[in-house]
Amino acid sequence: MSAFDVRDIMKAAGTGVPGPMPTDAAAAPVARPQAMSPLVLCGTVRMIEGALILALGLLLYGVMLHGHVASPATYAGAIVLVPLVSVSLAQAAGAYRLQAMRTFVRAAVRMIAAWMTTFAILAAVLVLAKLADQTSRLWLGTYFGTGLILLMCGRLVIARAVEAQTRAGRFDRRTAIVGGGAAGEELIAALERQADTGIRIVGVFDDRNDDRSTEFVAGYAKLGNVDDLVTYARSQRLDLIVFTIPITAEARILQMLAKLWVLPIDIRLSAHAAKLRLRPRSYSYLGSVPVLDVFDKPIADWDVVMKAAFDRIVALLAILALSPVMIAVALAVRLTSRGPILFRQKRHGFNNELIEVLKFRSMYVDLCDTTGHRMVTKGDPRVTPVGRFIRKTSLDELPQLFNVLKGDLSLVGPRPHALQSKAANMLFDQVVDGYFARHRVKPGITGWAQINGWRGETDTPEKLQRRVEHDLHYIENWSVLFDLQILLTTPFALFKTENAY
Repeated sequence: MSAFDVRDIMKAAGTGVPGPMPTDAAAAPVARPQAMSPLVLCGTVRMIEGALILALGLLLYGVMLHGHVASPATYAGAIVLVPLVSVSLAQAAGAYRLQAMRTFVRAAVRMIAAWMTTFAILAAVLVLAKLADQTSRLWLGTYFGTGLILLMCGRLVIARAVEAQTRAGRFDRRTAIVGGGAAGEELIAALERQADTGIRIVGVFDDRNDDRSTEFVAGYAKLGNVDDLVTYARSQRLDLIVFTIPITAEARILQMLAKLWVLPIDIRLSAHAAKLRLRPRSYSYLGSVPVLDVFDKPIADWDVVMKAAFDRIVALLAILALSPVMIAVALAVRLTSRGPILFRQKRHGFNNELIEVLKFRSMYVDLCDTTGHRMVTKGDPRVTPVGRFIRKTSLDELPQLFNVLKGDLSLVGPRPHALQSKAANMLFDQVVDGYFARHRVKPGITGWAQINGWRGETDTPEKLQRRVEHDLHYIENWSVLFDLQILLTTPFALFKTENAY
């Protein structure tokens, strides 16, 4: 976050209440197109094309020349040079931008130019190095022709796929405008004058109820106030929030941000009509519209891919390695008390969506608490003897590895709490301001709070506050290395069992 500090937001807001908790109906998943990151798509296409060009050169060498040339080093250099140069030139020509990928002709022209320039450079290098007479012209010609055909066929497929996904709204940045009036109309008009920004305005939200807040702004309906925006973002896909409120209205902005910062959404402050003029590098841009960055999604684009791949690979390896332990625990649960082996409980996941978390059952079946209304305490009679052991050692959490494979949980993240969890007889979100900011990332099996001793019972506001502080620290400082550090530290943290019952 660059423009405001979270502590300032909560302090300026007074109560700091993070907006109303959406109802189950609002929080329930609805049919909507999932977003696709243009950055990830373009990067993936770039890697695939480079790999295909390299593979083609190796294949043609193996079929046409292997064992028939005296100096294979020349061909090895050419095979490496062609994909590196062609991809770099195509990148410089804009062939790996989403706009270019949408139409075949636009992409084809840029790829042909890059491909021809690459072979012109290769030919010049061979001549200057006095290697042209030692290089097979048939191989070069075949590499050029088949490579060009391969690239054109690939771009035709990509153009059709991108066009279909564009129609489905997968690349849209679904955007809510906060603030109406003339400033809102000017911003909307500026965004709509530009093509290929990917911005799709879903509506306007305004906290004012006077004549400055009309029912429609530049043709878009006013959908409610900021509280309604929080509920909307919990039930509908929303990627971006843009404030049109002048930066001089700092107190008003801070009060609204205190409700919105808990959402996993980019938040920007429009500088389009602002009198304050900063250097161009101080702004980010929606097309050519300048905005100030306030909040970013904690994990986006390639970070999402990296974390998802890391989670699933490590979870699968952990399931294979720990399968004997899991089988032993399952048998112990099954043989020592009647009822199912697994306990299923609804909890809040990413962006407050309801997920079903798996655990080995640790309580007597007729005393299980599916809502978490009553916290487990030391010597709790509801817990079975086997359950007491697996809870202290956290072996009851092992089935959540399957939640990770499914995509509901991450290996590392804030622990998902039961729906009715309480501290000092108050729901968690009523105890800690900004509690739902924990849900800006997927919950995890282990986390920064857990390895720092804040696992188990949270019977006091102070304990819960400390856990939330650690969770927010993790969210703001996430990296794959941070996840790895937490995972490697978790086994040692399990020896601290004073709060785990």
